[in-house]
Amino acid sequence: MGKPLDFATLAVHAGEAPCAATGALDTPIYQSTTFVSADADEMAAVYSEQKPGYMYTRYGNPTIHALEAKMAALEGGEAALATASGMAAVSTAILGYVKAGDHVVAPRSLYGATYNFLSRKLPRMAASATFVESGRVEDLEKALRPNTRLIYFETPSNPVLEVVDMAAVAALGRARGIPTMVDNTFASPALQQPLRLGVTVAVHSATKYLCGHGDAMGGVIVGPRDYISLLIHEVIRDYGAVISPFNAWLILRGIRTLHLRMPAHCSNAQQIAEFLAGHSKVQQVNYPGLPGHPGHQVAKKQMSAFGAMISFETKDGYEGGKQVMDRVRLFARAASLGDTRSLIVHPASTSHRAVPPEERRAIGITDGLVRLSVGIESAPDLISDLDQALQF
Repeated sequence: MGKPLDFATLAVHAGEAPCAATGALDTPIYQSTTFVSADADEMAAVYSEQKPGYMYTRYGNPTIHALEAKMAALEGGEAALATASGMAAVSTAILGYVKAGDHVVAPRSLYGATYNFLSRKLPRMAASATFVESGRVEDLEKALRPNTRLIYFETPSNPVLEVVDMAAVAALGRARGIPTMVDNTFASPALQQPLRLGVTVAVHSATKYLCGHGDAMGGVIVGPRDYISLLIHEVIRDYGAVISPFNAWLILRGIRTLHLRMPAHCSNAQQIAEFLAGHSKVQQVNYPGLPGHPGHQVAKKQMSAFGAMISFETKDGYEGGKQVMDRVRLFARAASLGDTRSLIVHPASTSHRAVPPEERRAIGITDGLVRLSVGIESAPDLISDLDQALQF
């Protein structure tokens, strides 16, 4: 058996091959809703999945399948499913496990829309969620119930950068017969592969680092083949959160440079975090690459680099955070993350606006917290921009 291909080679080649019909090197964009069968028998065979083929893009599309195959290879999973957005991936993945009467355990430190889905949408489906104070395995274990069907978490988490020991949580899930699911958006498979550490399912907002250029929305779920098949047949086709072929193609294009972009992102973020940690106007910096971060050692063990997301609190609270937001010149005041360009956002008024204030504060999202998505510009230029923005 030959040596397994390196990540960089998989990022470029996995899931893609020259077009058999035309020889086109790049994966074609099959921008078609409908595919024609030769006759009634073939159409029936394709529809019943007795014969490989395509009939309708909600049921499958060659461009989308290329993205799914690439992501399965990058995460080391059996299969993958692409969706219309990151939240479509999160909700679809959860609904694949959770039904009426079931229970989910998750840390409080979650993306706001995910927290909202678990806390507000699941109860409407007669399911429930318990949120624990941290992602420590002992805290998660204490919250488990006989009807717990899923342990869900993020690492690093949005936006306070909590780090969860994935191997420990995966071991807990296996011991109790409970699937584990992680949102791997902040790290991407370039920095960590949760399935290789025993986690059952990884979900992504492909809009972020996978795409990398802020021009396409999508999501991806990677996990066991039987589970992905269930999502295809029982969730995605009925709920309809299917990614467009064009967006799938844009994300495929972005992934080919993921292994080149992430080192630049991470190097810039490390330099900026160290600068902020020593600044007189900054009270606290959340970044796993800082030795003082409580999750530094775990991150060092399970990540190849510490990522490009930073959050920090100014000493002047809300007004200080607002001043920084208003004064930056290079950082774009914009939602999302993972873009080649650096972005800045105020979580309390944007991504976590739906989370009650007392619950936001409980997980460290203060009114003055500022989150940075560090891009691939010059680190000295970005530091200079933040420095002048902090002069108030």
